[in-house]
Amino acid sequence: MKRIFIALKIDPGTRLTGILRSLKSLAAEEKINWVDPVNIHITLAFLGDIEDDRIKIAGLLLKRECSGFGEFTFILNGVGLFRNFRDPRIIWVGIAEPETLVRLFEKIASGLKDTGFKVEDRPFKPHITIGRIKLLKNTEILKSFLDEYSEVEIQEINVKEVILFESILRPAGPIYKPIGRFTLSG
Repeated sequence: MKRIFIALKIDPGTRLTGILRSLKSLAAEEKINWVDPVNIHITLAFLGDIEDDRIKIAGLLLKRECSGFGEFTFILNGVGLFRNFRDPRIIWVGIAEPETLVRLFEKIASGLKDTGFKVEDRPFKPHITIGRIKLLKNTEILKSFLDEYSEVEIQEINVKEVILFESILRPAGPIYKPIGRFTLSG
């Protein structure tokens, strides 16, 4: 069994890297697990622990669903927080005008459901997780930062492929190993 998810790999540019560096520095005293820049991605579907034969089925499905979809672009825009400042959990970077990304998600999710995979029922909110908050003592620093960057255009992303990843959990942080790449051919 392998822990599997489907995602778009994001290579952070100068602006995103700078935002991450600034935020880490400002919140250095807080208990936040920061996402390693090499692991930055947008999750389309988390499949969980699945057997090798089911991984092959997921690969065939992705090959079919990605074929003919075509490459597209979107903009990383704004920094925010999931939950709220009374119970903060995730620091994220948002997506401006995510319609094409949502269509790709819906196509893949529909195919997964049709082939017997369990897909989360909650609405798809495309984002990049950059930090997981364990304990936040000084909310004012984070509030100020999020206010400053809530509407900032950060980076254009050109999407050419969908990746099937294995997530290997380690005490030092997860390793995301690509086990299948599926070109969004047009």
